[in-house]
Amino acid sequence: MNDKKICFIACVNHDKYEREMLKYINHLEVPENYTVECMSIRGAKSMAAGYNEGMQSSDAKYKIYLHQDVFIVNPHFIRDMLHIFADERIGMLGMVGAPKMPENAIMWNAPRVGKIYYNAIYESKESEIGRIEGNYCEVEAVDGLLMATQYDLKWREDLFHNWDFYDASQSQEFIRQGYKVVVPNQEQPWCIHDDGFYNLKNYYESRKIFNAYYRGEKTMRMQEE
Repeated sequence: MNDKKICFIACVNHDKYEREMLKYINHLEVPENYTVECMSIRGAKSMAAGYNEGMQSSDAKYKIYLHQDVFIVNPHFIRDMLHIFADERIGMLGMVGAPKMPENAIMWNAPRVGKIYYNAIYESKESEIGRIEGNYCEVEAVDGLLMATQYDLKWREDLFHNWDFYDASQSQEFIRQGYKVVVPNQEQPWCIHDDGFYNLKNYYESRKIFNAYYRGEKTMRMQEE
């Protein structure tokens, strides 16, 4: 692993979004002795499969997985990310997260923390989702709009074959390995998310898989034994 390298990875199917995303990345300040690469994954079967492809294709220690419609507006994003990752116990960070996942595993039904600028059909504004005291807040899951890591753990494409719950799953995978998952304290939001409409076609089926695997682990192991 190259500990002086940062890789931005996105699953892409829209050229204009990709160009806009890359424009913002190319304007970020890069700390001395660090290098940056960008990787667009096209034709991915699922978000987890695409992210595995990107992860396995880069030797960068620091990887930022982001949606193609996320634009990083904090010019010091890389420096601020590295400051959080100076604590080797922290494996992953996101812009928005849930300190405690609700029983139904629907993240937005729980109290969340973080900040984001967002465009949502009829309005664009800043959203302070939940205030953070200190440098960061430890969470059980981060929103998949942007997920930065300093360790490589395989994304569970064996479980999640679509575009939902890969984020909650990967959060749990890091926690199971003993790492912290956090949301940093942002004075101003670090990103814009041009999210538009939500496609929930496969969402609830993925939720069942998440609950069965992560919430029902003990029962499943007992049945296997």
